[in-house]
Order: sequence, then C-alpha cells, then structure tokens
Amino acid sequence: MKLVRFNQPDPYFPNTFSGMLDKFFNENMGSTLNQFNPAVDISEDDSSYEIQLAVPGIQKKDFKVELVDGKLTISGERKMEEKKEGKNYHSVETQYGSFSKSFFVPDDIKVEEVGATYEDGLLKVHLPKSEKKVVKAAIEVK
Repeated sequence: MKLVRFNQPDPYFPNTFSGMLDKFFNENMGSTLNQFNPAVDISEDDSSYEIQLAVPGIQKKDFKVELVDGKLTISGERKMEEKKEGKNYHSVETQYGSFSKSFFVPDDIKVEEVGATYEDGLLKVHLPKSEKKVVKAAIEVK
C-alpha cells in the first residue's frame, strides 16, 4: 500500500468541476511555471514597518534583499532536492522555483538600519522609521 493524497477516483477524468479546476491549475500551470508565490504579511507600528514572507525550505544564502531608490526587492529560489535511488514520489505539492516580490517603501525609513532575519521558515525584513520632523513656522499674512 502506498501513501497518496486523496483526490479523485480517476485522475485523468475528474468527475466534478472543482476536480477539473484542481487538475488544470495544479498540473498544467504548476508544470509550466518555474516559480512560486510566497505568502506576505506587512505590518506597521509607531517605530517601524515589517514585512514577513513565508518561505520554508530555503537557506539564508539563497535570498537576495535590495533597497534601491525606495523600492525593496526580495527574491530567492527554493530548489527541489535531488531524487534519491529507491525513493518514488507519489505526490509533490510543494512549490519550487524562483520568486521575487517588490515593495515601494515610504521616505520616512532609516535606510542604514534596515535589516533582515530568517528563522523557522519566515523571512522578516525590518524597516525602522526615522523621527518625524515637525516643522513649525509662523507665517505673516501680508
């Protein structure tokens, strides 16, 4: 007996509309596109912005994080492990390939203090805000 994902009784002829969509997007699109789209969370508090990407299975060295002219770009690649002798795959649902996400960041960040950490499959990019400059001036009406 083998361990397989429960799907349709006949994978070549899905018996439901949902099954047809699942087959089309998982098999046709997945095999032609060599990229994946990791989930992103963006948060803000009084002192900083934070961007989190869910990207398990990637090593730190496989990420590239750049901030150029107010555009933050995070890219990387998740590589499929080499197939080993004696190991037969019955189902592969994990997405592999390259990804790239870009964000326009506000002008009020401290560029020199931007940092990134990767732990437990989450890449966190921390963007500290600069002190708000309050300019107040009395304007004479003429």
